[in-house]
Amino acid sequence: MSDPEIIQQKKSIRNRLRKARVEHAASLPKQVSALVFHRPPTAVVDMVPEDAVIGLYRADPGEAPASSYAKFFFERGHTIALPWLVDLNTPMRFRVHTDPYGESDLAKGYFGLMQGSEDAPEVVPDVLFMPLVAFTAKGDRLGQGGGFYDKWLGAHPDVIRIGLAWDMQEVPELPIEPHDMPLTAIVTPTRLLGPF
Repeated sequence: MSDPEIIQQKKSIRNRLRKARVEHAASLPKQVSALVFHRPPTAVVDMVPEDAVIGLYRADPGEAPASSYAKFFFERGHTIALPWLVDLNTPMRFRVHTDPYGESDLAKGYFGLMQGSEDAPEVVPDVLFMPLVAFTAKGDRLGQGGGFYDKWLGAHPDVIRIGLAWDMQEVPELPIEPHDMPLTAIVTPTRLLGPF
């Protein structure tokens, strides 16, 4: 059971940083936006096993873009997977994403998110790149609040967990609950934090 005070603290941080994140991303010149998160840092590439299934996400406005990472790992022969959601009560799963260039294999799913079709094979990522609302320098993370990633990570504790975020999403500390899974590393446009 979550402490009501912690829940309120998280809600406040989410409200503040979601707005700031969207404003930050919108303020970047297009030339800069095209370059950030273009290629994973070498230290991150070195964390990825040769035959790993790579879990990524399709970024919403304001989120750190992940499409170039999908192309990068796809070109190196990795299976790419995206979150697949049915409803609020069904655990998140991952389905294979076979077209990171044209995204012809995606369809609108729950929450209006583009995701793989029901026919796409279900896989379990070995490495998971995930969006963040906030993070700390020691690897704590705050997600959107639906609990999808926390529940999935709780069921797959050995996955390599890498957050993608803008530098402005860093906070000194976050309210942490027992189910909050820390990150293995965090990539921002200017630095790599971790591995922790």
